[in-house]
Amino acid sequence: MPRAISTAQYVASRARDPTFEKLMDHYKNLVKVVAIQDLILANPSRNPPSVSVDFLSRLSLKLHLNRGAPSFLRRYPHIFEIFYNQSKSMPFCKLTDKAIEITQIEAAAVHDSLPLVVDRLVRILSMSISRSVPLRAIFKVWRELGLPDDFEESVIARNPDLFVLCDGNEPNTHVLKLVPRYPSGHFTAAVENWRVMECCKEDSKLDKTGIRYSFKQGFPPGMKLKKTFKANVKEWQKLPYVGPYEEMGEKKKSKGGMKRLEKRAVGIVHEFMSLTVEKMVEVEKISHFRKWFGIDFNIRDLFLDHPGIFYLSTKGKRHTVFLREAYERGQLINPNPVYESRMKLLDLVKLGRHGLLTKTPRATRMHIIPFEVDEQRESILCGLKWISSQAALDFCIAAAIVLLIMETSGEWVAIIVILRTFTGKNSGCRLAN
Repeated sequence: MPRAISTAQYVASRARDPTFEKLMDHYKNLVKVVAIQDLILANPSRNPPSVSVDFLSRLSLKLHLNRGAPSFLRRYPHIFEIFYNQSKSMPFCKLTDKAIEITQIEAAAVHDSLPLVVDRLVRILSMSISRSVPLRAIFKVWRELGLPDDFEESVIARNPDLFVLCDGNEPNTHVLKLVPRYPSGHFTAAVENWRVMECCKEDSKLDKTGIRYSFKQGFPPGMKLKKTFKANVKEWQKLPYVGPYEEMGEKKKSKGGMKRLEKRAVGIVHEFMSLTVEKMVEVEKISHFRKWFGIDFNIRDLFLDHPGIFYLSTKGKRHTVFLREAYERGQLINPNPVYESRMKLLDLVKLGRHGLLTKTPRATRMHIIPFEVDEQRESILCGLKWISSQAALDFCIAAAIVLLIMETSGEWVAIIVILRTFTGKNSGCRLAN
């Protein structure tokens, strides 16, 4: 990063990629949906699992619900359903049948991929210079790694031949370690698979002698690639470095040594992202592993310094980084079952309020207890008797006729409010006897 500008300015000056930005337009809302979904499913004792709208409203700031919880829930009727809890005398929110089905599909996919999940966890510990990481760091990325929500029991405790949980230096902290007898250095980084395929290509644009240390590059469309930038990238591609699963050895503080350490850091975060389900992660989450991976560089700057390998998006009040080579036209090139199940939920997010066969009752959307139909009709007729304005009378009669046909309880409340508004504003008018 140029020293003349701050990190914030560096982030703002990055080249934008419309494909990833469009994906993040929907994904930023998916993150909020998943957060609410987890809160709902955390109450299995309720039948159905649900959470009060008032509780979600109090968490609006933390969940980044800018217009409040009720407004956000109404935007996704294919995912959330608001109902009135008679025993609690307040509106609650539950998942729709379709949303529940998707959560079950994802849970089944996660369960079926447990052997792969164990391998991912072993690889992450193998990249650590001490072959250990804090348990809280794993909790930060459990969803990104495709871990089950009870991974402490279903993954760690059930594999004592691989993992051991120790007390940390700080109170109430735990450190996850690989067992001492586990062999080291036998893993192959994901980038090596690309290098092998690239070597076999007859039309490869890369220098065969330098491909041993190269990474796949793909820059944002419209990004101006100056000659000096191209030359620096070409030189960097040929630079030798210690792989993520190799012993790092002594750190050299020379200019060349720092360049190799920086490339090793790129190799580690590249491998880490290759292990994630969606080949993406929030910068804040991966930063929890920086010290344990022996990375002495700012993680965010690593992503910004290599726009051909990573793409950083700032949408949704969070910095999210994508592994560019894993995506094509906004989708994973090699999807997995867990990713596919999550994309089903993303499809519902994209759908928004579209595709509904029937309109959501207005009373439910406004969290108002609808009156009984007989009381509604009586209130409308009483309201009509108190209106002297011919224009208002014509409007209300027409609206009442429409609502009598629709028989929609929520709309009765709306017309009652209109009638009472008119009568309130015309309190000095002549009564119709």
